[in-house]
Amino acid sequence: MSLDSYQHTRLPGVPDAPLVFALHGTGGEDTQMARLARQLVPDATIVAPRGDVSEGGAARFFRRTGEGVYDMDDLARATAKMAGFVAGHKQTEKAQSVYGIGYSNGANILATILFMRPDLFDRAVLMHPLIPFKPLIEGSLSGKRILITAGRHDPICPPNLTARLEAYLREAGGDVAVEWHPGGHEIRQSELEAARSFLA
Repeated sequence: MSLDSYQHTRLPGVPDAPLVFALHGTGGEDTQMARLARQLVPDATIVAPRGDVSEGGAARFFRRTGEGVYDMDDLARATAKMAGFVAGHKQTEKAQSVYGIGYSNGANILATILFMRPDLFDRAVLMHPLIPFKPLIEGSLSGKRILITAGRHDPICPPNLTARLEAYLREAGGDVAVEWHPGGHEIRQSELEAARSFLA
């Protein structure tokens, strides 16, 4: 459990407010996601790690061999590393509530942490996740609240795979809600408002 296994941005919050982990998409950065998380959960302590994998200069959290084709060994490595990072900060901050917010590649690594370590998060916002495989969920998601946001015409995350992920999470006991917008892979105001309400 290393607090510094990722370069990261930390924004302090008020006492007893949630601890929020904010995970960027491909080519994003930690400062960008920290600002977004601050908008969604204003009082929270925010930890936003930067991906440790470079794809043509774009930061990611795990490798892939093509669009939607994951290097599963590297995904397992990244999931274990990120879970340790989250657990370390959770212990240090002595947080009572821990939330996760991830967009695209960040949503994917957040989802795989939920599969492997359901105990780490109380709520999670998965914005445009793509899980193109059937996950092995290590335990129950009972009591965990999860919001998925998605575009009806997302060329990267097809709606049928979003619906399949929703079903996997529900089968594991998660309290799952889905917020759709009519566009593609972009984040729209309606999903930000849904996320803000969900995390309030």
